Amino acid sequence: MDFRTEFKPLTVQPQEIEAKSFEMITEELGPHDFTEEQYPVVQRVIHASADFELGRSLVFHPRAIEAGIEAIRAGRTVVADVQMVQVGISKPRLEKFGGKVNVYISDPDVMEEAKRLNTTRAIISVRKAIREAEGGIFAIGNAPTALLELIRLVKEGEARPGLIVGVPVGFVSAAESKEELLQLDVPFITNIGRKGGSPVAVAAVNALSLMAEKRG
Repeated sequence: MDFRTEFKPLTVQPQEIEAKSFEMITEELGPHDFTEEQYPVVQRVIHASADFELGRSLVFHPRAIEAGIEAIRAGRTVVADVQMVQVGISKPRLEKFGGKVNVYISDPDVMEEAKRLNTTRAIISVRKAIREAEGGIFAIGNAPTALLELIRLVKEGEARPGLIVGVPVGFVSAAESKEELLQLDVPFITNIGRKGGSPVAVAAVNALSLMAEKRG
């Protein structure tokens, strides 16, 4: 049997595909404890990852959604830990409010300083970002060291992010960095465990920008 000719997609219209996907997600997820404000983020994370376990593991600071929307509508910068996060975030919705997405990890001065200090570029990029993106959204999907450094700087009073989306993926320090984030009294969105990644960070920020846009 030639599946290339036999298989018929349910629809080829992008909006219909997304709507049907969200309908399936809601049905399969079933009862949950997320608030009405939090659920669009959960829904988009599951849509991006096809991982219900990951979606159920999301944790929100009580002010996370409102803080994220406020930061976007105020035109605050979104800081991405890597280019993959930067590329995936919807620029037009941020630009509507005067915002942008910056990533510093490949900046020449960051690479030079990381080499000089024998540390990770992720750590140095966070140190640079806090000087240029106060009150912004930090979207960390790949580098646990970036999240740990941001947490340290927040604790020391050097960083004042509007929202931290801390969902790094991996085996070394990923889960531990999220546990540290849960102890902070700043708005955050994170998840429990090793799972995460660029698509998760992107989905969370895009969900927030959609909510910001709907407020008019």
